[in-house]
Amino acid sequence: MAAGILVVDDEQSIADLIEVYLKNENYDVYKSYNGLDALKHVETQNIDLAILDVMLPDIDGFSICQKIREKHNFPVIMLTAKDEEIDKITGLTLGADDYVTKPFQPLELVARVKAQLRRYTRYNSSEISREEKLITIAGLVLNKDTHECTLNEKPLSLTPTEFSILWVLASNRGRVVSSEELFREVWGDKYYTNSNNTVMVHIRHLREKMNDNAEHPKYIKTVWGVGYKIEK
Repeated sequence: MAAGILVVDDEQSIADLIEVYLKNENYDVYKSYNGLDALKHVETQNIDLAILDVMLPDIDGFSICQKIREKHNFPVIMLTAKDEEIDKITGLTLGADDYVTKPFQPLELVARVKAQLRRYTRYNSSEISREEKLITIAGLVLNKDTHECTLNEKPLSLTPTEFSILWVLASNRGRVVSSEELFREVWGDKYYTNSNNTVMVHIRHLREKMNDNAEHPKYIKTVWGVGYKIEK
């Protein structure tokens, strides 16, 4: 069954261009030129990933991302016309998984879509043994089979990217995972200078959800100048 991709952009030419490239990869594409129509698609269609433009005529992309995160964990890629770090950090903090700055190469966007979908579906793969699908650390339980996470028996609502980060750190517990290694493992992309900011924002968001104090963390510890680790 083809993955369903929601494309939201008020510039029809851009939305149409994205649609052409995604359909060439045999994805089902649902287009919206405004936020209200986008939210209707989210509730009525089988969406596996959303591409959201930040600037829309009615509801901005950040607000749509927030609405999506209230009920859904599928990947969200933000499109921003401004190459400003604050836009990227805002989107990531609200639950976006990745961002692409306009103007962009359509093939690059398609590559980002594929990478996000691979991560989203990876956790239900039957190729991984049962032993490797469950990690328990001091009240933190990660189930790779069901893509569920609990902390002290209370469920944590994590995005696919957040779950991926936590899984990589937990799988390497006791060892420091560098920001570069974490980015390659989770995003499946080349590491650039600003990639560290992307990792930092997601780590901060994870800590907030886990009530893990950054000054005296119980779980995710920062090893300055090196990376992050979860103790055994």
